[in-house]
Amino acid sequence: MPKILRIVNRFNLGGPAYSIAYLTKYLDSKFEIKLIGGKRDDFEESSEFILEMLDVEYTVLENMKRSINIRRDLRSYKEIKNIIAEFKPDIVHTHAAKAGAIGRLAAHRMNVPVVVHTFHGHVFHSYFGKLKTSFYKRLERYLAKKSSGIITLSKAQHNEICNLHSICPENKAFIVPLGLNLDRFQQDNASKRSEFRQEWSIDEDTILIGIVGRVVPIKNHVFFLEAMKRLKSQTEKRVIGMIVGDGDMTEEMINRSKEMGLSVSCPKENVDKPDVIFTSWITSIDKVNASLDIMCLTSLNEGTPVSLIEAQACSLPIVSTNVGGVEDIVIDGVSGHLVDNQDIDQFVGHLIELVESKAKRESMGVAGKKHVFDKHHYTQACQRMEKIYLQLLNAK
Repeated sequence: MPKILRIVNRFNLGGPAYSIAYLTKYLDSKFEIKLIGGKRDDFEESSEFILEMLDVEYTVLENMKRSINIRRDLRSYKEIKNIIAEFKPDIVHTHAAKAGAIGRLAAHRMNVPVVVHTFHGHVFHSYFGKLKTSFYKRLERYLAKKSSGIITLSKAQHNEICNLHSICPENKAFIVPLGLNLDRFQQDNASKRSEFRQEWSIDEDTILIGIVGRVVPIKNHVFFLEAMKRLKSQTEKRVIGMIVGDGDMTEEMINRSKEMGLSVSCPKENVDKPDVIFTSWITSIDKVNASLDIMCLTSLNEGTPVSLIEAQACSLPIVSTNVGGVEDIVIDGVSGHLVDNQDIDQFVGHLIELVESKAKRESMGVAGKKHVFDKHHYTQACQRMEKIYLQLLNAK
């Protein structure tokens, strides 16, 4: 029975959390899997409830955290080497940057037969300055040489990794779209919608427009707020923007909303009939999606945004900036609208079209549901990864 040691950055709630959990839980029983990962920051929401819900065992590495710290990172490196020595994996599979660096170096040092890494984001632009980005590119090229296989989540990301930034040759890279449990987004949606809207005092006639994710600079929430401000003055329908998530920019975004003349409701301040609601993290995202009418994404850069996959599984139309792997998830003009980065007029125009037309929202929702169920169910991702693991093992 081949053994796999899966290493993740940290157990925080975010895009990779669900897909990694399902891949660990539902991979064929011919594989024995051990899951380890770093410790989340205090302001981050935990994703451990997902693993516990699926009855997946995991180990937290206390020293491996998001920020770079030579002493802690060296301890993590030694700890991972000890785990490898004890577990004796045939495959080490790392996910995202920190785990990818420390985990691959440890696996190479311990002569693990197969080393696989998954890129979960597009980190080579909009995240860091020029010098830091250049350093990360050189580091990733070095680590790719120590890897048996590189996993990308979309065609756009594959092109970026292999061609645009020359991280690894194409014959070493495999495309495996994110696999999620989408079934829950089709269960009891009417009752979920009614219950959630009642909880947040939102009537059925209100068009609820959501954005889900960390409230951090790369997600560009100020763009969403500007869109809500303009939309408010261009439609007679009652519209509310809902920001689901949290991060180190939450307070700043609340203040920016008020500066724009938008009334705000948030955990610290409850306002009747707000223009924007800040909910913080909500783990029952299926209830959130059931209550929304439109899903947005305004990021400056993205890997494969889980929020848009889950939204389409719930038959929601999308309005998103066309960045990273979004174009592989949303069919432009069919399941949603993709706009050039920072084109606020185009973004608001598409929102108005969907706000004013229930028929358009419904037709795009139907198309999106079919698209993601055909491409992003966890069973497909598991089958694809099983073939890659066996292919790489047989090549040794």
